[in-house]
Amino acid sequence: MASGALRVLAALVSGVIFGLGLAISGMMNPAKVIGFLDVAGDWDPTLAFVMGGALLVTIPAFRFIPKRTRPVLDKEFSMPTKNSLDAPLIGGAAIFGVGWGLVGLCPGPAVAALGTGLVPILLFVAAMLVGMVTHARLFTNYKE
Repeated sequence: MASGALRVLAALVSGVIFGLGLAISGMMNPAKVIGFLDVAGDWDPTLAFVMGGALLVTIPAFRFIPKRTRPVLDKEFSMPTKNSLDAPLIGGAAIFGVGWGLVGLCPGPAVAALGTGLVPILLFVAAMLVGMVTHARLFTNYKE
């Protein structure tokens, strides 16, 4: 299999596994996320366990992967070159956090939940896409 096709297949399999994990853990349900954020009310700790499970996989991987000479399906690692905080990063993180807290969805679970066909999910993804296009048009000349 050609390298490009193998990369696409690996991305597809990873996405399916991620989506299944979101579905099994209930994280496609906005009420679960909002319940986690409601620390002063009827708090639901489920999301903390999902995050903990993700850390159990991620922390060891981050110790071993950088020791490799190259990634498995690419010629070199793509590492971020920027390590400072600036207004666009902080503003974007704030908008993301407020949106996540208001509706209980972030992009991954929203895309995974598209299969439900629920109108609120479809509207959220449509609004997310409008936001992405708007950002691309407003900030195409933004330099890091």
